[in-house]
Amino acid sequence: MRIQLEYFGPLRDERGLSSETVWTTAETPRELLRQLHESRSLSMNPVHLRLAVNGELSDWDRALAEDDRIVFLPPVSGG
Repeated sequence: MRIQLEYFGPLRDERGLSSETVWTTAETPRELLRQLHESRSLSMNPVHLRLAVNGELSDWDRALAEDDRIVFLPPVSGG
């Protein structure tokens, strides 16, 4: 299925882009991130990320659907 991805912070820096479309067999965002670790060498663990699906904070084990928009949200720091 086709999934729209958006990256912020360190993940955007690692990928060198802020968004992309991927084709995946993953059934959950957790599986998708695992595939991205393997195919694109993303380094962040889901323990350190929040997840939004179609504009809403979501669980890592929810079912994915065609054309879902996934946003991986890294920890925010600042002062």
